[in-house]
Amino acid sequence: MKKLILSFVILMSAAISGFAQNDGTVAPDPKAPKIEFQTLDVDYGTIKQGSEPFRTVKFTNTGKTPLIITSCAGSCGCTVPTCPTEPIMPGEKGEMQVRYDTNRLGAFTKTVTVTSNAGNGTITLKIHGTVEAAETGLPTKTGGPTAQ
Repeated sequence: MKKLILSFVILMSAAISGFAQNDGTVAPDPKAPKIEFQTLDVDYGTIKQGSEPFRTVKFTNTGKTPLIITSCAGSCGCTVPTCPTEPIMPGEKGEMQVRYDTNRLGAFTKTVTVTSNAGNGTITLKIHGTVEAAETGLPTKTGGPTAQ
């Protein structure tokens, strides 16, 4: 019985050490598509409330087969990406639109997660900036109507 337990422990140790040397992932298919973004950092900068909410993010399929984006999702309802639905052929460029709700005041940091059939896996884009209150330029009303 002791030999059986010892054999089991040795077998498990060998399996664990073998797994530790290989991170458990399969090598990517060399023919798989590969998505490469122009930038992973979408900086809105400091903008005024209600200003242009859209930013364009460009990418290229540097792989050898068509790239299909299966989903793209913002980290909250205020960050809404729109990804292409048609395949991006090898060597072709594509674009996605990101919309941030610029009526929300203050600094923000959000993410957009892009899932595709690319061999380099799921990509996360960082979306950030600061929204300042808009200056209306109109005189402020004080009090109600006056009787004449």
